[in-house]
Amino acid sequence: MKRLLFLLLTCSLFSCSRVKVQAQLPPSTSPKYEFRAVWVATVDNIDWPSKKGIPVDQQKAEFIRLLDMHKANGMNTIIMQIRPAADAFYPSQYEPWSEFLNGTQGLPPSPYYDPLQFMLDETHKRGMEFHAWLNPYRAVFQIGKSSIAPTHITRLHPDWFLNYGGVKYFDPSNTEAQAHVLRVVKDIVSRYAIDGVHMDDYFYPYRIAGREFPDQASYEKFGNGLSKDDWRRSNCDTIIKRLHETIKSVNPKMKFGISPFGVWRNQSKDPEGSATKAGQTNYDDLYADILLWLKKGWIDYVAPQLYWEIGFAVADYTVLLKWWAYHSYGKQVYIGHGAYRAGTTAAWKNPNEIPAQIRALRNNPNVQGSIYFSSKTFDKNPNGWNDSLRNNYYRIPAIVPPMAWLDNVKPARPVINNAQVKYAGNNFSLGIKNKTNNIRNYAVYYSPDNNIDVSNPNYLLTIIPAAVLETTTIQLPAMMIKANGYLKITAISNTNVESDPEELILYK
Repeated sequence: MKRLLFLLLTCSLFSCSRVKVQAQLPPSTSPKYEFRAVWVATVDNIDWPSKKGIPVDQQKAEFIRLLDMHKANGMNTIIMQIRPAADAFYPSQYEPWSEFLNGTQGLPPSPYYDPLQFMLDETHKRGMEFHAWLNPYRAVFQIGKSSIAPTHITRLHPDWFLNYGGVKYFDPSNTEAQAHVLRVVKDIVSRYAIDGVHMDDYFYPYRIAGREFPDQASYEKFGNGLSKDDWRRSNCDTIIKRLHETIKSVNPKMKFGISPFGVWRNQSKDPEGSATKAGQTNYDDLYADILLWLKKGWIDYVAPQLYWEIGFAVADYTVLLKWWAYHSYGKQVYIGHGAYRAGTTAAWKNPNEIPAQIRALRNNPNVQGSIYFSSKTFDKNPNGWNDSLRNNYYRIPAIVPPMAWLDNVKPARPVINNAQVKYAGNNFSLGIKNKTNNIRNYAVYYSPDNNIDVSNPNYLLTIIPAAVLETTTIQLPAMMIKANGYLKITAISNTNVESDPEELILYK
C-alpha cells in the first residue's frame, strides 16, 4: 500500500482531522430513485430481433447493442416482450418457439441457446432490472398469415379461442384458458430470475366499429345474471387476481405490473373519471378495471400509456398525469411516453415535448418514473432525445424505486477488500469482501470534502453492477486527482433496498 500513489483508508469521516469542511451541495433536480425503462417489442419484429430468422450471433449482437444504447441513455430497466402471441422466446413445455425469432413457430434457435436467459444475464450484468412482458390473451397475431405450430394451443384446444379483427384471442371467460395462462406465468417465474411480470393493454380487444366481440355464447353460458359489461370486467378481474396469487406464491418479492391504455374512464361516464374525451377507455371498452386492481393490491405498479402531448384537447398529458398520480392507491406509477410519435405532428416535432413531460412527472411525488415506447425509436436519436437524457435528465444515475410492501430489509454495508484497491491514472477500482447473491449494484458517492449526503444524488458518482465489480473501473472526475477525495459506498439489493454507507477517504 505504501507504494501506491493514493492511499485508501476506511474510517469514520467525522473523526479525520485533515478534512476541510465545505458547503453542502444543493438538492438535485434528478431524483435519486426513479424508474427509467424502455419497452422492447418482439411482436412483428418491432424492436428485436430486427428480422425473423437472422443468425443467432446477429440476434445476440443486436440485443447487446440496444442494451448498451439504453444503458448509456440512463435507463435502469428493460421491459422485454417474451410472449407476444401464446408463443415463447424461451424453451417452454407449454408454448412453441415464437415465429418472430426464427421465422417458423416451433423452430428452436440454431445453434441452440435460451434467448430469455441470455437477455436476462446481459441485462443484469449492466445492473438493470428485467421485466418479462407477456400478452395475456392474444393467441394468433394474424389469422391466415402467422406461422402456427402443430403444438400451438389454438390447435390443441380450438374451442378456447375467439376471432376478432383478424386476430385470434383466448376467450377471457374460459377457465381452462385462464389456467393455461397461469401455468405459463408460473413456469417463467419459477425458472428465471426476472424482476417483474409485465402485461400491457390487450385485455378485451379494442372495439372495431360495427363489429361485436363474439362472446355471446360464452355470456349466455357463464353470465350468472350479470350484465355483459360487468361479466367481462369480472373475467379480467379474475385473471389478474389469480396471476397475482400465482406470482407471489412462487416469489413474494416478484413485481407484477400492468401498462393500461391511458384513460381509465371519461368524466362524462363517471365523476371519478378523467377530464378527457377518449373514444375508448379501459373500463368501458377493454373491460379492465385498473383502479380495482390497485385498490385490492393485485398489482404493484401501473404504467398508463400517456402517448399524447401536453395540451392535447382530447386527452391532455398533464391532466392524465395528475389523474393517475391521484389514483395510485399507494402503488407505484410509471408514465408511458410515446417516443415513437417523434416527428409525426407539430407537437411531436418539438424537441422539448419529452423533456417537458419528464419535468412534469418529477414534480408529482406520486409518480416514480417513465417507460418509453419503443426501443427502436432511440436508434436515430429523435429530436435529440438521446442527448437530452444522457446529458441532462438521466445524466445522474438513479436507483429503481424500492417497494416497501415487497421488501424493506437493508442489506449489510459493503466491506472493502483493501488488497484489491487500485488506482492508476484516472481509473479507480476496488473489491468487495462480502459480495452476496442478493446484491444487484453498488452505489459510489463522491465529494472533494467530507460532507457527503447520500440522499442527494448530486453526490452519486456511479452505480456499479455487483456482477462485474471486480473487473469494472470507476472513472474519477479530474478534480479527484488534484486533492483529497471522499467516498461513500452502499450496497443495493435485488429489490433496490440500499444499505448504510461504508465511508472511505482517499489521500493524495
